[in-house]
Amino acid sequence: MTVPKNNHKFETRTIHAGAAPDPTTGARNTPIYQTTAYTFDSTDHAASLFNLQNFGFIYSRLGNPTVSVLEERMANLENGRAAVACSTGHSAQLLALHPLMEPGDRIIASQNLYGGSITQFSHAFKKFGWHVDFVDATNVKNISKIINPKHKCIFVESLSNPTGVILDIEKISFIANKAKIPLIVDNTMASPYLFKPFDWGADIITHSLTKFVGGHGNSMGGIVIESGNFDWFQSNKYPSMTMPTESYHGLIFAETFGDFGYSMKIRADSLRDLGSTLSPTNAFYFINGLETLHIRMERHCLNALKISKFLEKNKKISWVSYAGLESNKYNKIAKKLMNKGVGPVFTFGLKGGYEAGKKFISKVKIFSHVANVGDTRSLILHPASTTHNQLSDTQKIKAGAGPDVIRVSIGLEHYQDLIQDLKNALSNV
Repeated sequence: MTVPKNNHKFETRTIHAGAAPDPTTGARNTPIYQTTAYTFDSTDHAASLFNLQNFGFIYSRLGNPTVSVLEERMANLENGRAAVACSTGHSAQLLALHPLMEPGDRIIASQNLYGGSITQFSHAFKKFGWHVDFVDATNVKNISKIINPKHKCIFVESLSNPTGVILDIEKISFIANKAKIPLIVDNTMASPYLFKPFDWGADIITHSLTKFVGGHGNSMGGIVIESGNFDWFQSNKYPSMTMPTESYHGLIFAETFGDFGYSMKIRADSLRDLGSTLSPTNAFYFINGLETLHIRMERHCLNALKISKFLEKNKKISWVSYAGLESNKYNKIAKKLMNKGVGPVFTFGLKGGYEAGKKFISKVKIFSHVANVGDTRSLILHPASTTHNQLSDTQKIKAGAGPDVIRVSIGLEHYQDLIQDLKNALSNV
């Protein structure tokens, strides 16, 4: 669970952090340990592992050597203490909340979340007795107005999907600290290359590894990373962390494991019982994806800025929501928090609304019409009829997925070819 701190640059750490040549074969790439279980040295050794008295591998539902390299690398890149990987980004959100929440507890969440997250928070979490209060977090006073002792955390996206809203994480962290609750930041859309939430006061980070970390649209996964800075004993809000755990003979996670107690709790309890394990093969793909993250994000951002400027000047486009544009209302906060760029995902409004949007998407050739972002390929979507389709019309508009909205994820193709593809499609609308 330890993540070595070093003075190497981010680009070097994307390739080397958490990994070493295989000690048995000398293989330089991290091998895919495609195994379900691991041998024990003795019955005493097995007992010590199951009682969390020693670290090691027991069963791949709880941990795997390939997955472990990914976890250490992601924690390192986010300047965190420890991490737990899992099967999807949605699983990461569930695992992140599981040690914090009890039936009847509440979450404060930004209204500018991915549509699937809004659905998960609004409906699936109700079955656990968890309740969510959505707020317009662009004005942090809205959070202060509703916060109460039943709230166990604040959950936001650093760069919202699909609207590109950038919240002032630093100011929100002050509110969370005052209330003695953790701030959870989904950093999927920014990636650790463009933004590091822990540096601005966040306590927990989640990612859908499926997106920019993998970067090639070939694997699904998620991860939860902790800063190691949250004091679980400062209040009585989190008994799962500060009270004896019956299934581990009275062990107290925050006391026994200190600054990585939260990650151990997720692994030993939440991942064990909820079972959303990441496969070693997918972990291998994510490890390899991370090695080019910095290069890909630079090209993604360069292409996105050029294409957003083209769209901003086009007469058939009513608006473009991209924080990289000087005209955008989030440009100032973007320069403060994300000075390397604001990613390649943004939205724009097409004159003609719903039907025009459907026709426009049917005419693109290079852009792929898929429900994903963060691929090497450029992707396009009409959120109102797809990713946000489960929401009411009011929720769609609040989430930035109104009937005229088109979402693009700009890939690594040459930007001139992408602009020409959009021009051709727009000429048919």
